[in-house]
Amino acid sequence: MSLDLNLVDKIFQMIVFLFAISFHESAHAWMANRCGDPTARMLGRITLNPIKHIDPVGTILLPLIALVTRFPVLGWAKPTPVNPNNFRNPVRDDILTSVVGPISNFVVATGALILLGLISLSSPLGHHLVRGIQQGLVSTASNSVLVPLTLFLYELMTINIVLGVFNLIPVPPLDGSHVLRHFLSDSARRAYDTVGWLGLLALVYFGGGLLGRLINPVIELFNSILKR
Repeated sequence: MSLDLNLVDKIFQMIVFLFAISFHESAHAWMANRCGDPTARMLGRITLNPIKHIDPVGTILLPLIALVTRFPVLGWAKPTPVNPNNFRNPVRDDILTSVVGPISNFVVATGALILLGLISLSSPLGHHLVRGIQQGLVSTASNSVLVPLTLFLYELMTINIVLGVFNLIPVPPLDGSHVLRHFLSDSARRAYDTVGWLGLLALVYFGGGLLGRLINPVIELFNSILKR
């Protein structure tokens, strides 16, 4: 992959990241509103406009660091405000509002997968590009619009998979914790909510191998579908 295409790939990663977190957070806001809590809707959070979801560190600083380094784009959005007291069914609605975020990322990833499959079937060049990008190789021999399009769609697929899987991990404040906490006793839930964030720090700083074992199989599943 040429230097120019590497730069294009980094830019695509940032664009996809902003879209993915905006879609994720707006899904939370939409479901919360459907379940009776209008808090996020009243704050204008049911939108794909990334400005509404920006966190200065997680959405701006870390992606910029990734842009000028070889690190992948990592970060987070401003959490969607939810008042569970407004939910009609507090337990069910809290779970629904939480899991719809990762589900939205998997929906986008599936859409990108379908488009990549269509590109692969469209022509020998399309097939070559899709197969190549799965191996980390993108041909620059062609000036076809399929080259940047394939690259963009593959980033769209993989980044949404990463966000979807990561947020399902049952560690506070990730979305998966909102499912697990409802199955705990009151005392265990209080402890979980209070110190559970330490698990997130440990996961981010020391759990790189574990994250890979959770995320990579899902990416490989999507890749295996493309190879058919």
